[in-house]
Amino acid sequence: MAQTAQGVLIIACGALARDIAALRRANGWTQMDVTCLPPELHNRPERIPAAVRAEIHAARGRYRTIFVAYGDCGTGGELDRVLEQEGVERIPGAHCYEFFATSAVFERLSEAEIGTFYLTDFLLRHFERLVIQGLGLDRHPELLPTYFGHYRKLVYLAQSHDASAAGRARAVADRLGLAFEYCWTGSGTLGSSLAAAMRRHEGAIAWAP
Repeated sequence: MAQTAQGVLIIACGALARDIAALRRANGWTQMDVTCLPPELHNRPERIPAAVRAEIHAARGRYRTIFVAYGDCGTGGELDRVLEQEGVERIPGAHCYEFFATSAVFERLSEAEIGTFYLTDFLLRHFERLVIQGLGLDRHPELLPTYFGHYRKLVYLAQSHDASAAGRARAVADRLGLAFEYCWTGSGTLGSSLAAAMRRHEGAIAWAP
C-alpha cells in the first residue's frame, strides 16, 4: 500500500538549523520535519539550487507540504526558477540578513552604510571556521585588508539576548578594524514565514477529500 503524504518538510540552510529548531519547539509544530543543507554551500551558491531540488525530489510523496528556508543567497534567481518549476515556496528575501532584520530594517542599514559586514548568531559562533579559516586568514593574515578593506562597519544582527555574544561580536569588529553596531532582530520574518507555511498546511488538511 502506498504511503499517504503527511506533515511539513522544511528544507533549510544549515545556518538556520538552531533557529528553526527553537521555533518548532516554542510553537509545538510536531508535524514539522527539518532537513538542512551544509552552510558551506554559501561558498558555492551555484550549487544551492540543484541541492534544494534533490531534497524536494527525495521528499515527494512523503510530505504534504514542502517549504524552503533559503533566501536567494547569491544564486542569481536560479533558486527561484527551480522552486517555480517544482511548485514550492520559500521565505521571501535575498538572504538571511534580510529576513532576520526584516526588509525595511535591512534597507535602512544598507542605506546608512553600504560597506557593512553583517554577523548573525550562527556566523558569530562559527566565525573562525567559516571566515578566518575559510578565507585562509589564519595562514595569511596579511590578506585581511584585501578582504575587508572596503567595509566600514560591522552590524551584529542578534537573534538572542546574550551579552557575551554581543561582546564577542564587538571583538570581531575590532579585529577587522570596523565600527560596531548592535541590532537585535529575534527570528525576524523566519518565524512568521514558517507559521504561514504551517497554516497553509493545516488548511490543506482541512480541505483534503
